Amino acid sequence: MTLSINPLTEHIGAEVQGVDLTAPIGEETFAQLRDALYRHTLLVFHDQQITDEQQVALTGGFGTADMMLPSDPAGDGGPIAILSNLDEKGDIIPPDDSRILYTIANTLWHSDGSFRRVPLRGSLLAAKVVPPTGGETEFASACASYAMLPDEKKAELQGLVAEHSMAHSRAQIAPDLLSDEFLKDTPPVGQLVVRPIPETGAKALLVGSYAARIIGWPIEKGQALLQELLDWVTQPQFVYRHNWRVNDLLVYDNRCCLHRGRSWDRAVCKRVLHRTTLAGDGPMT
Repeated sequence: MTLSINPLTEHIGAEVQGVDLTAPIGEETFAQLRDALYRHTLLVFHDQQITDEQQVALTGGFGTADMMLPSDPAGDGGPIAILSNLDEKGDIIPPDDSRILYTIANTLWHSDGSFRRVPLRGSLLAAKVVPPTGGETEFASACASYAMLPDEKKAELQGLVAEHSMAHSRAQIAPDLLSDEFLKDTPPVGQLVVRPIPETGAKALLVGSYAARIIGWPIEKGQALLQELLDWVTQPQFVYRHNWRVNDLLVYDNRCCLHRGRSWDRAVCKRVLHRTTLAGDGPMT
């Protein structure tokens, strides 16, 4: 099998052709795909009419599949998260419904699962239904942006730990979006601001909507630094915007990027993505 891997931007993203993700994939091909993921952070595959079962199997080729927390509104404790504005009957949920407000937080820049003691290693997103306009997903390179920081800023960041929490993220959208059970399952955790990537030797900036404060710093000073770094990572030069097509599948190294969904007319247009995730290798602090 001959893969064609074409970079999408200078710093992040590559389109992959020459592989059918719905068929069994050999280890040699998986090795090429994993290597491409290390190099490009984000892989884009078009025209992949993949089932949930096939997506779970594909996820296992990139690492260990993670299970959703049973208390997470987007899942049921299994490997598939449904990112959707539809109810169980397939009807559009009103935009002011708490279920929609919960998912609107995905329009904030974030790294999947950084609110967990062991952050998620990566994610796979499969497009089932997409709106005619809007609803794109943007990815920002946390590695390229770190590499281009001034040396004095890199020195300042070494060893800093930020507190991350699901509650902090959702509080930016609306109060009381999380159940008591989910809050209990997701207490605040500390994460290094500069995350090492063992496979490449690179370093990545871990900031975004889950990051509430710098531990040991005055609140305002820490929040100012976190905002400064978020603004730096998400500069246009580091960002790729993906315009979804039905049957697109994206794989991204969650350690090396931030991402966010873009808004669309949620009251009129349907949008459904299925997500699987890769378990992390261990806590960073």
